Amino acid sequence: MTTETTLPETETGSPGTEAGTEAPATVASAAASGAAATERFRDKQRAAHSPADTARVDALVSETLAAVHDVIRRHKVTYAEYDALKSWLIQVGLDGEWPLFLDVWVEHVVEEVANEDRQGSKGTIEGPYYVPGSPSFDGTATLPMRDGEPGVPLLFQGTVTTVDGAPLPGARVEMWHADAAGFYSQYAPGLPEWNLRGAVVADEKGGFRIHTVEPAPYQIPTDGSCGRLIAAAGWHAWRPAHLHLKVSAPGHRLITTQLYFQGSSHVEDDIASAVKPELMLAPSPAAGGHGNEVTYDFVLDRA
Repeated sequence: MTTETTLPETETGSPGTEAGTEAPATVASAAASGAAATERFRDKQRAAHSPADTARVDALVSETLAAVHDVIRRHKVTYAEYDALKSWLIQVGLDGEWPLFLDVWVEHVVEEVANEDRQGSKGTIEGPYYVPGSPSFDGTATLPMRDGEPGVPLLFQGTVTTVDGAPLPGARVEMWHADAAGFYSQYAPGLPEWNLRGAVVADEKGGFRIHTVEPAPYQIPTDGSCGRLIAAAGWHAWRPAHLHLKVSAPGHRLITTQLYFQGSSHVEDDIASAVKPELMLAPSPAAGGHGNEVTYDFVLDRA
C-alpha cells in the first residue's frame, strides 16, 4: 500500500453524452444537480413524517458498522486511506451528492427487497431526478418539449391492468426522461421547467399513448465527489438510455420503473445496476413513417 492516498479530481463536466451529441450552451454541474436532488429529497422527507423504529435503527446501523469494521480488518486499512475516506465523505455532503451516491450504488438493492413479493410488473430504481407535479393529460398526449426538440420521435403506448387482466381505467402513467443530449429538465440549465415530463390518465380500457423522443445514454455528473470515486476506482460513469415511469391506480400498488432500449450502449454495464431483462424495449418504425413506436403493458398488484 502507498503511504499517501487521495481520490483524484475529475474534469469539470455535466451529466454528459457520448460523442456526436451536443450539450446545452451552459453546462450542468454536479454541484447544481446535487443541490437540486438534495432539496427535492428534503421536501419529500418533510412531507413523509415517518417515525423511526429504534430497534430497526439499532439493528441496521450496528450491522452496517460491523461490515465496515470487517472491511477495515480484512484489508488492513491504513490511516492515510482512512483520512482519504473521511475527506471524501465530508466532500460528498458539501457537494450535495448523497442522493446521487445512494441512488446509483445502493437503491437497486433496496428496490429489489421492497418489491420481491410483486406479481405484476417489475420495478427498478427511481433515481435522483424525479420531480412531482408534472402536467397531466388524458388518454393520448405529447410530453411538453421545445419546438424542434432534438431526438428520434417515439410513441410509447400500452395498457394498465390488474394481475387478473382486468383493465384499470383512470390509471396514471407518469413519465420523465433525459433529452437527446442526456440532460434532465430542472437539473440542467436552459431547459423548460417540465421538458419531457408529464403524466397521462388511461382511458376506459386502461390504454395510454405518449408521444415523446428517445433519450440518450448519459454519464452521471463526474465533476463532484461521485466522479472522484469513479476515477479512483477506474469505473465508468455511464447509464444506458432509459425512460422513467411511475404507474398507479386507486387500490393498487404504485410501480416505479425504468425501461431500456435493446442495443443501447451500457445496457450490460449500467453504473447504477438497475437494468433487468423484463424492462427492455424493442421499438420499431412508426406506422406513419415518422420515428419509432413501442408497446409496453403494465400490470399492477393490489394494495
